[in-house]
Amino acid sequence: MIDLENEKRERAIAVGLVTRNVHRRQAEEYLDELALLADTAGADVLHKVLQERDGVEPAYYIGKGKVAELAMLVEDDNISLVIFDDDLSPVQIRNLEREIKVKIVDRSGLILDIFAKRARTNESRTQVELAQLQYLLPRLTRQWTHLSKQFGGIGTKGPGETQIETDRRIIRQRISHLKEKLEKISSQRKTQRQGRKEFTSLALVGYTNVGKSTLLNAISSADVFVENRLFATLDATTRIVALAPSVDALMTDTVGFIRKLPHHLVASFKSTLEEIVEADILLHVVDTSHPTAEEQIAVVNQTLTDLGAAQKPMLYVFNKVDMLEDRSIMQDLQAKYQPSVFISAQRGINLSGFKEILLTMINSAATEFTTTLPASEYKILSQLHEIAEISEKVYDDDVVSMKLRVIGKNLARVEQLIEDANKK
Repeated sequence: MIDLENEKRERAIAVGLVTRNVHRRQAEEYLDELALLADTAGADVLHKVLQERDGVEPAYYIGKGKVAELAMLVEDDNISLVIFDDDLSPVQIRNLEREIKVKIVDRSGLILDIFAKRARTNESRTQVELAQLQYLLPRLTRQWTHLSKQFGGIGTKGPGETQIETDRRIIRQRISHLKEKLEKISSQRKTQRQGRKEFTSLALVGYTNVGKSTLLNAISSADVFVENRLFATLDATTRIVALAPSVDALMTDTVGFIRKLPHHLVASFKSTLEEIVEADILLHVVDTSHPTAEEQIAVVNQTLTDLGAAQKPMLYVFNKVDMLEDRSIMQDLQAKYQPSVFISAQRGINLSGFKEILLTMINSAATEFTTTLPASEYKILSQLHEIAEISEKVYDDDVVSMKLRVIGKNLARVEQLIEDANKK
């Protein structure tokens, strides 16, 4: 893991807007989150600056007077970085850098930087690089203005291209290559999922830093990296979890969501997010102690809608109950979000209740029936034990009668095995 603490930390200012659509309290919360993102990226936010305006200033995002104030703050406090809470246009970035004379980064650029630092596997590095290039492509005008001059007049017509055109061509070729690479990874993931169809698949979803990885570790004795920072985990990790003596499931930890998640990232992480789309049950983990927990729930649910996964069976897992000062919040949340369970993954509180509710959800779609098979079909009998719960088994001469309980996703396979056994 990269030790961000040992890197030279930058001194930063966070900037946001209060508009007709964004109230001051909400804008302040956004800046608090932006400061956490900056901390994860390796910067300390020394000032949080908010401006009230009817809307965004096209040339500077904020007003010209506020730009002058920022320039003074930068000079007085030796600031090296100014971070804006919304995406900036290439023109806005160029104008701000000219006036303030330090690095200007917008929210998407900051999140992409964090993802680049956190990516560990070949898949996540490919996904992040693709998102970065797609983000960079329209901003090449700013990056390469000193190289993009093209002379006119005699002798200048004909073949040839400016530096900026060369860079755009190279980036487009790289984007195409990365997309092909991710398509192969997506195909490999699909093959892997085909090989584990007998298990119920559970996907942990939720806002970043709500404790998804901690829950996976607690339930499965996994060793997923956990840190009290945003986006500690980027790579999807799948583990087998035992919910009951005869019931195992596959639980996958997925990348956390956040407000204003760059659309390039969502698109690039398609192969990882397919684990959510293909899951049988979604486990929506929520930091119950967070002051804006319900807003975070809304952000996650909207992202799930965008992914086409909003209609899947979902269990709200309200985590970190041990950090609650006002326990009455739990009653309000339970009344509003169903089905739900309250736990502390870190302290192991009510994990047994969590498993019981999951079992109930899995079994609610189960089918019970009795069947008879030739007793000599040992292989098929063994396979049935793996994908069905056999509550009763009686041997009579050359046949065996069984009472089975089968979850919905395994029913077709069980029926096929029984048909194959009785054909022989």
